[in-house]
Amino acid sequence: MKETQLLKGVLEGCVLSIISQKEIYGYELVQALRQAGFENIIGGTVYPLLQKLEKQGYLIGTIKPSPDGPDRKYFRLSAAGEEYLARFEAQWAQLVVKVTAILQGGQQDA
Repeated sequence: MKETQLLKGVLEGCVLSIISQKEIYGYELVQALRQAGFENIIGGTVYPLLQKLEKQGYLIGTIKPSPDGPDRKYFRLSAAGEEYLARFEAQWAQLVVKVTAILQGGQQDA
């Protein structure tokens, strides 16, 4: 199984978590994901996800001038995005417990 298949379901949460720490633009987000160990992540994956999350109301995008060239669109979490991230974190913690129990040969009541 490719890592991308596993990552697909959790990338939204990872992106929201990074953005919750600071306002960020797309390329900077791609670099943050790569530094976190997702070396194969590309803009072609991240930019559509940013658009989707903004359309769903989880992100607020603001165009700001860049000292290095064209204007950049910076993203920050909306109140709905903060709530979504909190739900993701809770669900992730529960999932880790269940998967870990299975991988270690035990069973956990769901």
